[in-house]
Amino acid sequence: MVIDGKSIAKEIRHEITTEISRMKDEIGVIPGLAVILVGDRKDSTTYVRNKKKACESVGIKSYEVCLPEDSTEEEVLKFISGFNDDPEVHGILVQLPLPSHMNEQNILNAVSIEKDVDGFHPLNIGRLAMRGREPLFVPCTPKGCIELLHRCNIDIKGKQAVVIGRSNIVGMPAALLLLREDATVSIVHSRTKNPEEITSQADIIIAAVGQPNMVRGSWIKPGAVIIDVGINPVEDATSPRGYRLVGDVCYEEACKIASAVTPVPGGVGPMTIAMLLSNTLSSAKRMHNFQ
Repeated sequence: MVIDGKSIAKEIRHEITTEISRMKDEIGVIPGLAVILVGDRKDSTTYVRNKKKACESVGIKSYEVCLPEDSTEEEVLKFISGFNDDPEVHGILVQLPLPSHMNEQNILNAVSIEKDVDGFHPLNIGRLAMRGREPLFVPCTPKGCIELLHRCNIDIKGKQAVVIGRSNIVGMPAALLLLREDATVSIVHSRTKNPEEITSQADIIIAAVGQPNMVRGSWIKPGAVIIDVGINPVEDATSPRGYRLVGDVCYEEACKIASAVTPVPGGVGPMTIAMLLSNTLSSAKRMHNFQ
């Protein structure tokens, strides 16, 4: 089975649109999302444009700040502080990566935890890691991965799950979420001695390393479920852009062995943005005690 992230995300966006118009009708509040972009990295500019378009499509008001590459940290912090204090902004997103002269930690920590729709605030991650605590927000990409599993009725409880990659943005929170769903979780990373052996025992694989086609057929247990977070450009002379996008998993091989797999593009990508919209909506609901 191909897990169609695009159509599942569309379904979620439809649910969000309905809730937003109900909120507007009942209490006159429109959720607002502020996006801060520093520099003009091509990929980041594309992501920000897509986020803005997605906001418009569900009725979220978007506020956008684009700063030049050579801006100072203080300038970025000034905008964050303004959005923190603005009652019409319910979510604040700083597009990563930031230019190398900026301290990412200082900047992310400046975002009010109540508006941290990316879920990167250390308090949100800390609560995610602890039993019996609830984070205000869960990072969008790993949240989207788990949502795909839920909406495809894939059982997680008691299953062997392997997360490939240990980044703060995807790998680590994905492992914590799987643990919350009662999976038995292993994390495979660049220092792992026998990645193939560990991965081939998994019922569920979440791959987030940024290595094109790293996970081969031989790494996959027959009937496993694969969520491929990778989006890697590889040269392709036949493509009009000169490249095509592939995941961290060799899709052709995985399709023959796995019971379900997400395509790249059209798998996890659309879900990440849907979860951002969902986090922004819950933030507005929380701030206004709207059920």
